[in-house]
Amino acid sequence: MFSGIVQTVGIIDEFVKKNEGAVLVINAGDDLTGFEDGESIAVNGVCLTVVDSTASTFKLDLSTETLSRTNFKDAVKGDRINLERSLTPSTKISGHFVSGHIDQVGEIVNIEEKPGEVLFRFSHPSELGSFIMEKGSIAIDGISLTVFDCKDNQFTVSIIPFTLSHTNLGGRKIGDLINIECDMIGKYVFKACENLLNPNDKKPSIDFLRQQGIV
Repeated sequence: MFSGIVQTVGIIDEFVKKNEGAVLVINAGDDLTGFEDGESIAVNGVCLTVVDSTASTFKLDLSTETLSRTNFKDAVKGDRINLERSLTPSTKISGHFVSGHIDQVGEIVNIEEKPGEVLFRFSHPSELGSFIMEKGSIAIDGISLTVFDCKDNQFTVSIIPFTLSHTNLGGRKIGDLINIECDMIGKYVFKACENLLNPNDKKPSIDFLRQQGIV
């Protein structure tokens, strides 16, 4: 479990396709050290397992499912990667609960610089529309963000200078693919409504949830 607060930005030292998966080696520098084999870490928002490590690097195995569902399908050596270690009982939760299980890949469709912020607009697959709503939480490449202006399978987030400089968003450009994880609490609520409130086995719409007083 994670909170969507990026601790540092690492660099891909190695990315090697292997069978149907891949092997990834990340250099975290001096910011994150002391990794243990079997430890979970969020890498661009993807929960992965450390299989080997040195003082400043760690190795990860990527499955076929991970490659097909995330932006690691286009990863190359030198890419900047958001990193967050898993939560502990004493960890301060400053974002929202993030599982590290990516729903789909989206795309940056616009970047607009404004005084004190940069607005990133993303497109997303239509099947995620029920889970992305105004003022809701979302994780983009592992960053906990707040959604607004949701329409036409697109949404916008506002990025402050601190987030821009402490994540890989500062180097992103239009057309780049990003990992999307919708709010896990919202997904569980939606599933419960689907099972309990809709006897016709149809997926509940946002209008249906509003009629029931859920949202």
